[in-house]
Amino acid sequence: MRTRRLLLALSLSLPFTPIASALSEFGIEGMGIVSTGADEIRATLSGDGQRIIWASTRPGGAGGWDLWQARLQDKRWTDPQPLALNSSADELDPFLSNDGHWLYFASNRKGGHGGLDLYRAAVAADGSLGAPQNLGPAINTRQDERSPALADDGRLLFASNRGGGSGGWDLWQARAGGEGFTAVAALAGINTPADEVDASWLGGGRGVVVARSNAQGGTQLWLSQCRQGQWAQPYLLDLSFNTADSDTRGALIDANKPGELVLSGKARAPRAGGMDLYRMKAPVVDGDDSCR
Repeated sequence: MRTRRLLLALSLSLPFTPIASALSEFGIEGMGIVSTGADEIRATLSGDGQRIIWASTRPGGAGGWDLWQARLQDKRWTDPQPLALNSSADELDPFLSNDGHWLYFASNRKGGHGGLDLYRAAVAADGSLGAPQNLGPAINTRQDERSPALADDGRLLFASNRGGGSGGWDLWQARAGGEGFTAVAALAGINTPADEVDASWLGGGRGVVVARSNAQGGTQLWLSQCRQGQWAQPYLLDLSFNTADSDTRGALIDANKPGELVLSGKARAPRAGGMDLYRMKAPVVDGDDSCR
């Protein structure tokens, strides 16, 4: 019995071990390395699968929320380290571009346009990061912007509590133009008077998975698909802990394993502490391209 328990504990530390396939859930991500007693949210992975970057409140960073990274060695995440670009303010919501050349994130560091702004930092061939660049007034406002995510065609998806939406936090998109982004518009059909945050594209931009607040004070993940030029009514993601009293958010496709999502939540087990990172099978997206 002791040997069986030891093997189970070891299996939970592996990043890709299925433990609940009936629910499309693949278990916790990097027990003790990526998922710890602190809060961990929104992980993004490099295209080669060798690097994971996420936001954490664990000690050892520059202060507040910081961005951390770990490397894959012998199929295990190892050597978690805070990124050098962290400041004494908050850095969160990382997103590695599909080509691996840019790391996007949100921060309320000094020098922004107000509140949380969106930034990006160039990723060199050796994995080192350049100086953070503010995305500028075409994207950032005096309010808050967070949760950046790029579609294959370069469209930027993000959340903001600026005016002009449906109320509270809403989803917005912007088209790639020149060295930046243009044509910022709210995502009609998905936004509601509740808060919509932590969204990302699925199926090459034919679907959107979004974290939406509810009347019980929780946050749940919903999926909307494009149908004939409109975003269809979202439906709940099939996940055991995606319940009305939960706080489930930050779902991103694994760039190395596009059939899997990495997301943040609080499962009953396995659990490392606060908000942990988990894997699940990516939902099927059969929407069309008419919302581009």
